[in-house]
Amino acid sequence: MLRNALEPWHLLVLVAVVVLLFGSRKLPDMARGLGKSMRILKAETAAMREEEKPAADAAAAGAAPAAAAPVAGAAAGGTAAGGTAAGGTVAGGPGEPVRRQP
Repeated sequence: MLRNALEPWHLLVLVAVVVLLFGSRKLPDMARGLGKSMRILKAETAAMREEEKPAADAAAAGAAPAAAAPVAGAAAGGTAAGGTAAGGTVAGGPGEPVRRQP
């Protein structure tokens, strides 16, 4: 049914519609915003993976996992795991309020 669903001419029509809807002036701004969002997402997923590694290693060793500390990515413009887009970080863990940093 969907064997040849996305052919090259479909992409050309899609690009033409996007240019007509948004105009050529707004496309660079939209691409810049999308790139920034993707960098933030990548940094946050990397921070979450690093946060899970010590907890998984401690669980494998039989020790209780330590309390979560603020993530370094929050200082670089991202958000902490469970934080806010405004730069807030989680103080200790679930159930504790989110503190916003200036």
